[in-house]
Amino acid sequence: MEGTLELAERIAEMLPPPKVVILRGEVGAGKTTLVKGIAAAIGAAAEDDVTSPTFTIVHEYEGAKVRLFHLDLYRLETEEQIAVLGLDEMAGYGNSLVLVEWGDRFESIVRRADAEIAIEQGEENERGFLIRIKD
Repeated sequence: MEGTLELAERIAEMLPPPKVVILRGEVGAGKTTLVKGIAAAIGAAAEDDVTSPTFTIVHEYEGAKVRLFHLDLYRLETEEQIAVLGLDEMAGYGNSLVLVEWGDRFESIVRRADAEIAIEQGEENERGFLIRIKD
């Protein structure tokens, strides 16, 4: 977990807003932990204040310079459900960073994404990260 939080600081520097970022990884891969670290790095929330929005779908954290939206789409099934979330409005703020867990399941999110971070669990506490940022 500590390694993921430390890496999150460096990743945050690579994601100047506005950005929509898909977070890929199996359950328990560390997606929410990564969000905790990014939120802390950009001053939007303390690590302990960031929780998974599995049941609420969206959590919003307001920092001095960046507004962070954390979405968990695990429970959603259709593009129609995505359409009513207001992703364009979230992403439309000039200072917003939108981090989307399970966004790769929806074509509209994949098309809209500016970046993708894939987390792969290795042995024991090892994790691999692949970061793709569109130009």
